[in-house]
Amino acid sequence: MSALGAALLLFGLFFLLLFASVPISIAIGVSSFVTIVAVLGWSDATFILGQQMTGGVESFPLLAIPLFILAGNIMNSGGIARRLIDLALVIVGRVPGSLAHTNVVANMLFGALSGSAVASAAAIGGTLHRRQEEEGYDPAFSTAVNISSASTGLLIPPTTAAIVYSTIAGGVSVSALFMAGYVPGILMGLVVIAVATVIALRQGLRGGEGVGLRQGLIVLLRAIPSLLLIIIVVGGIVAGVFTATEGAAVAVVYCLVLSLIYRALNREAIARIIRDTVSATGVVMLLVAASSAMSWIMAFSGIPGAITDAMLSVASSGPVVIALMLIVLLAVGTFLDITPAILIFTPIMLPIAESVGMDPVHFGMVLIMAMCIGTMTPPVGSVLFVATGITGVSIERVVPRLLPFFAALIALLILIAYVPALSLWLPGLTGSLE
Repeated sequence: MSALGAALLLFGLFFLLLFASVPISIAIGVSSFVTIVAVLGWSDATFILGQQMTGGVESFPLLAIPLFILAGNIMNSGGIARRLIDLALVIVGRVPGSLAHTNVVANMLFGALSGSAVASAAAIGGTLHRRQEEEGYDPAFSTAVNISSASTGLLIPPTTAAIVYSTIAGGVSVSALFMAGYVPGILMGLVVIAVATVIALRQGLRGGEGVGLRQGLIVLLRAIPSLLLIIIVVGGIVAGVFTATEGAAVAVVYCLVLSLIYRALNREAIARIIRDTVSATGVVMLLVAASSAMSWIMAFSGIPGAITDAMLSVASSGPVVIALMLIVLLAVGTFLDITPAILIFTPIMLPIAESVGMDPVHFGMVLIMAMCIGTMTPPVGSVLFVATGITGVSIERVVPRLLPFFAALIALLILIAYVPALSLWLPGLTGSLE
């Protein structure tokens, strides 16, 4: 079977199953198995599918994923979110629309610590929603701010998205990806703040009263133990003290000790944390296993090379190719969550990106940010559904309020795609680039 025929069968069946509401991991596995059967026959297909799915999860770096998920769940229940919100209020308390900006800054801080956009949207949005309503904020606007800023934690390290990309991209340095995420992640938060400021000024939302120096120092001291997690984990990984997996284990121990000191955990909370971690890990690892089989049949059939040749034949110049990639990635983000999107499209898009001179670290930031935007868009946006569920505001009311944020973030994505220094400057400065 030709590469074109294999691609049509693989992706045609995958999207057919996806639109039939089949769980994405099952859709990936079934479409991969059927394509392997068509290419190699039944007897080889059963052996190869099992081999690739097993081998796909037998990776030491992937062990970091359940550990970071566990650390994030501990933080979500351990009283850390409240301290970060207090710190955010100190930072932006006097700015017009201060509670909206507090939401953004708190999402950046908590998302960077937990590495989960969904956890950040739930923890920060759930804590601030009632207070925003009491101060006259439009619930649809508040929810839109929460949605558009929750995904910053997928860029600001430590983040499991970078670990998944590193594994699928053939061992791209995790420390380089972590360093590369800071500038795009912070810029993403600042863009959301800028849009929120314009809207707040138009709506006449006032700033807070702020806090005195003494109270501000007390809030900062209360938040420092939580913020130290970023320094310990990311600093240790970049300095080569420990690997990403070992850093994830350090994060778990640190968060557990901190939550016990705060006396925020009990037996029921620990049981819930373990249950949620096992459930989330099972979903991610099944996706990784199934995607490993899909990646193998794509490579065996020559699908990535055929797609690369086809795209380069349509557009020979680098800027045009990058523009086409951005369109594809934004479209993909509307119906795929970030993990399966990285697993499926990294083997396809990375060779195209490298053919036009993009560094794999730079492309990783573009891919992850495009998927961050996807988390806030229907019909599959996980952050969109979680945030609206927390506040009880209908999606129909929120989506129009999201459009200015959506447009600004797409403009930022284009800037990051065409200005490599925004992603590569910090890794180069720290010596993380290989």
